[in-house]
Amino acid sequence: MNELKEIRIGDERLMLRDNLVRSSILPRGSSELARDITLQGNVVVEGSLFARNLEIEDGPADLMGAVYVQEEIHLRTEAKGVVRFRKAVASSGPVVCLSPSARVWFGADLNARVVRLRNAFVAASIFAEEIELDNCVVMGGVFATRRLSLNGCIAGTFNSPAVRASLANYLLYPSAFSVEPIALLPGTTFHNLTLADLGSLFCGTAQKTNTGKIVLDMEVDAQRSVLVDDSRNTFLVNSYSVASKVLAVDLIDLDQMQNHFLLSAASLGSQLLKTYDLGAHADGTLAELTTERVAAFFFSILEGRVEIADLDGSIDIEEIKRAFA
Repeated sequence: MNELKEIRIGDERLMLRDNLVRSSILPRGSSELARDITLQGNVVVEGSLFARNLEIEDGPADLMGAVYVQEEIHLRTEAKGVVRFRKAVASSGPVVCLSPSARVWFGADLNARVVRLRNAFVAASIFAEEIELDNCVVMGGVFATRRLSLNGCIAGTFNSPAVRASLANYLLYPSAFSVEPIALLPGTTFHNLTLADLGSLFCGTAQKTNTGKIVLDMEVDAQRSVLVDDSRNTFLVNSYSVASKVLAVDLIDLDQMQNHFLLSAASLGSQLLKTYDLGAHADGTLAELTTERVAAFFFSILEGRVEIADLDGSIDIEEIKRAFA
């Protein structure tokens, strides 16, 4: 890998391959505002990056600073390897990463006009007009101002005027919202993981009693809710919540579940100053909460390699009495 301590390029396109860039790639004058950048594989940029268009022909690529693009971020469909955006990413146009052979990581918020992702892990939230996610994990919220499509994804929550979903989807937080009733393709399922024992699953140990995933019937469980903003404007939305199904929550020691450690470590990503752990795996090795391991864990849930028990709907009344005594 060739080390570049400073970028001094005068033409309209900068192409990087087998390069380590120690500095930021920022325009030095108005003529460089229209510069396109192409990453051709095995590239590390330690500073921030500004471009008119950013095209990623192949991985691996590691962008360690903030990224802003005027027009489009595009990952070629034939690209392979891992592409990492460690800090915030913003684009005035679309962000399109649909390669079936690449894994894209976003370590902070992603903000663009249109977002289309496949096989992506987002440690924070996504903000866009239109969002289309296919086999993705988003630890925060997915917020679209026009429409949202979820095709076999895990998300913290979502909020959009129009939502379309297919395949098996999971929510990490108790509620999600849409203005129009959600459109579901045949065979679509939703499960809420609020009361799933993610800590034990991560460590490969037995799941605790009275824990598990909650089935969401997005048509039956939808409730019309009224939201009020700071200006006292009211909005009618459909709320998809498990609040009415969590009677067992007071019977569970949420601290022992360690879900908050797992989700916090995933959402903070590279911002953590040290590596934490959840104790030991079933095989005795340390269950370290690295971004790579946490992402692999959630993708294993998404792909069915880790099975989560269903939350038992039968609650012993005597157990409730003992819990509140």
